[in-house]
Order: sequence, then structure tokens, then C-alpha cells
Amino acid sequence: MENKRWLYAGVGTIIMLFAGLIYAWSVLASPISAFFTDWTQSQISLTFTICMSFFCIGGLCGGLLAKKVNVKMNMILSGIFLCAGFLISSRTDSLAMLYIGYGILAGFGSGFVYNGIMSCLNKWFADKPGLISGILLMGFGFGSFIIGKVYQAFTPSGEGIDAWRNSFFIFGIILIVVMVLGALIIKAPGADYKAPAPVKKESKAKKEEGIDIGPGQMLKRASFWLYIVWATTLSAAGLILISQASGVVAEINPQASASTVATVVGLISILNGIGRVICGALFDIIGRRATMFLFDIIFFVAVGLLIFALTSHSFIMIIIAFCVSGFAYGGVTPTNSAFASGFYGTTHYPVNYPIINLNLLIASFGSTIAGALYDASGSYMSTFMLMLGTVIVATVASIFIRRP
Repeated sequence: MENKRWLYAGVGTIIMLFAGLIYAWSVLASPISAFFTDWTQSQISLTFTICMSFFCIGGLCGGLLAKKVNVKMNMILSGIFLCAGFLISSRTDSLAMLYIGYGILAGFGSGFVYNGIMSCLNKWFADKPGLISGILLMGFGFGSFIIGKVYQAFTPSGEGIDAWRNSFFIFGIILIVVMVLGALIIKAPGADYKAPAPVKKESKAKKEEGIDIGPGQMLKRASFWLYIVWATTLSAAGLILISQASGVVAEINPQASASTVATVVGLISILNGIGRVICGALFDIIGRRATMFLFDIIFFVAVGLLIFALTSHSFIMIIIAFCVSGFAYGGVTPTNSAFASGFYGTTHYPVNYPIINLNLLIASFGSTIAGALYDASGSYMSTFMLMLGTVIVATVASIFIRRP
């Protein structure tokens, strides 16, 4: 049984890697922006905002339907949504089609399978909630880098060049194939399954005992709303950078090639994935409070590095800043999962977790606001000031969170 659950973890990570393709929007959008020259940066950025919003809605629907739709059917349905979204996007001639295809359908499909895989594997690894969340979310974060690099390598960009259409079409076919194959392997544990008892270790971290409650009671607790503020503001900071990363590199080094830009932007995803695993493990070892505080500090450092890189026009510094920023953002998503199960139990996790993930509905507007600020100012310094403000709010909120 131990080997089987790790097999499912491996397959689940691959599924999450492909579902994480939606996070490659900064790279995917570049050829589209070059083709549709009359579309503004804020209009393009709105696609990612819509995608993140429907990602949250898809996750919530997945949770609400968890008892009626098993993990296998979840993956098949998700594959259909993702495939349809990318196929529609491949034929788009208007912003509305792009918003429907990539924004609504692909975003919904990604959120739907995200919840299904996370809920299933958390049952298999109830003894290691932080670690398994980090591993799965590492796959989700790596998806945008690995697949984004493939996209960039085979998708020339420029006015009048529509090679992106074929790339989107191929992605749609690959996504449904991967989801169906995953559905043939992964299954949820039976009612009689019990995860191995966690190994007891001496820890300096004070244990925060949780309670097993449903969403109705969870929504009445101050700790939940303070956490939502923390997750929303830090998620906004991460999404702001992800959505504008390619433009930031171009402002610092206008001569950078498309391949170089894709690689540098991809570092955010690589370090994001690493941050997710480390944060998930830290949550299990040092506790919630210390983990959140640590990542608050890392976020402050990240914003400082971004500001310094822009003012000094240092290409090396922006690489370092992107690495630190990606690592910092990586601390948010596994904390969401571990917080949901650690504070409010595993019984109602399939619904409680996507409710907490709804913070992305608000956070996703950060990318649209950042795009509008750039259109108005012509510089990404306004983007970094916005990020700094969100990190300050998050840090204050985290101080007042108390155990249930």
C-alpha cells in the first residue's frame, strides 16, 4: 500500500504539471500580443485574471461534487474542459473568444482537476499533509516552465505570425490524452484505508491543534478571514509578477532574445515549485506561524530585489529577484492546503480547501491592475510598488491569526 500511494503521488504530480500550464500565460501571451497589435496590455492581462477566477470556481465545483464525481471522472471532465479551452483559443479572432477559451474553460478545467488530485492524494497522505501538498504543487508550478519552454521553442512570434494557433491546438489534444491516461491509474483510497501514523519527533514548534468542522462553521471564525487576507494579498503579489514577468525582463534588457526571456521568466516557476515542497515540509516540522512569518520576510526581500533590479537595469539582479520571488510565492499554495486540513480537519477538506483557494478570485485582479498601471506609467516600478503594498498587508494579517 505504501508503494501504491507513492505511485499515485507520482502520477498526480504529472497531472498537476500539465494542469499548471495555465500559469505560463506570460510566455503564451507574447506571440498573441505580437499578432493582435491593437490589443492593450490590460486587455491581454484580463485573460489571466479570468483564468484564475474560473480556476477558483472550478476548484469549488470540484469540492462540492466530490461525493458524486470520483477522481477518475474528475480527470476526464477536466481534460474535456482543458481541451475545449485550448482549441477555442487556437481559433480566436477576438478577445471574447480568448476570454471564453483560455479564461473560462481552461481555467475551470485546471481548477477542477487541481481540487480532485489534491483531495484524493491528501486522503492517501493524511500523515504528511504539508509534504504531499508541496510535491503536488511543485508539479503544478513546474508546468508553466517546462511546457512554456517547449511552447517558446516551437512558436515563432511577430506581427502577422500565427504559429501560436497550432501550438494551442496541440496543447489541447495533449491535455485530454494526459488526463484520460491519469484517470486509468489513480484511484481514491477505500473507506477502510488508514494512512501510516506520523513519526513523532521532538520539535521546537508549538503544535496548533485543529478541529474537524464544515464550511459553515469555518466561515464564522476570525482565523479564517485573517488567513484569507494573508493568502489573497501574497497571491496577488505572486500573480502580479507572473503576469508581467516577460515585460519586466524586456524593460530591463530590451535586447534579450525570446528564448532568454522565456528562460528567465521560467525561473519563477522553477523556484516556485521548489518553494512549495520546502514550505510544505516546513509546515509539518516548524508549524504554521513560523512558516508564514518566514515567507513574509522572503517576500519583502523579493520585492526589494525587484525594485533594485529595475532601478539599476541589472540583468543578473532580475534573475536573482525572479528566483527569490518565485520561491516566496511558492510558500502560499501549500500553506493553503495544509492550513485547510490542519486547522479545519480532513472530513470537509474537499469543500473547505477550494473555499480558501477562492482568495485567487480577488488576487487575480492584481494582474489586471498591474497591466493598467503599466499602460498609464510606462514602467513596471508601479507594479513593484503594488506588490510591496500587498506584502505589508499580508504580514500584518498573519500576526493576528490564532489557532481554532
